[in-house]
Amino acid sequence: MRVRHLYISPDHNFFGHHGQPAGTTPMREVDAVECLAGRGIRGDRFFDYKEDYKGQITFFDYRVYEELCERFQVHDKQPDVFRRNVILEDTDLNALIGKEFELQGIRFLGTQECRPCYWMDQAFGPGAEEALKGHGGLRAKILSNGTLHSQPQFQAA
Repeated sequence: MRVRHLYISPDHNFFGHHGQPAGTTPMREVDAVECLAGRGIRGDRFFDYKEDYKGQITFFDYRVYEELCERFQVHDKQPDVFRRNVILEDTDLNALIGKEFELQGIRFLGTQECRPCYWMDQAFGPGAEEALKGHGGLRAKILSNGTLHSQPQFQAA
C-alpha cells in the first residue's frame, strides 16, 4: 500500500447537508496526518465526532479515481473531490472490511465501505454515484497512534 495523497477538512460539505446546498469547505492536501486511536485525524471534521465512530479515517483507491476520470472524460477534478482522507495505490479496500490492517506502523480496523451518495454526481459528475457503488472507499477506526506520511510517486530519471 502506498499513500499517494492525504487530505483533511475542518468542516462537512455533504454530511448533514441533506435537503440543503452542499458546503464549500475545501479539502486541504497535507504531507502528513496525525492519527489518534479512537478519535480520528487531528484537524479533520470527524476528529472526536463521537465515541467509537466507524469512520474516524477514510481511504480511497487511486485506481478507481483514474478509471472514473477516463470513463467520464473528467480532467478537471482531483481525487479530493470524493472527500476521503487517504488516497492509496495497490490496495483492495473492500478486502479490508472487517479486518485489522497496518499502514506505516499504524493499526486500523476496516469497518465498512464508504457508500457513495447522490452528492457524488454533483461533486464529480453525473453518473458518479452509480459508478462508485462497491468502490466508494473504506471507512475505518484508528487503533493505534501515529503519523501517516504521503509517499509521492518516484519519477525515473
